[in-house]
Amino acid sequence: MNATTKATTATQSLSISQRVVAGSLALLLGLTLLVGTGFAGDFRLHNGAHDTRHAMGFPCH
Repeated sequence: MNATTKATTATQSLSISQRVVAGSLALLLGLTLLVGTGFAGDFRLHNGAHDTRHAMGFPCH
């Protein structure tokens, strides 16, 4: 028996308010990770984040 499966994908466009919420949550997560590692108590985590910021050209001091 030969079965053929067909995958369908549905796309859904987001409203402006949903895009704002998604963007705000992404920004909040990114800032939390950036600030959380920048003020981390463990020096290895802090130094790793600091070096990464310098490598990406992000001004940190």
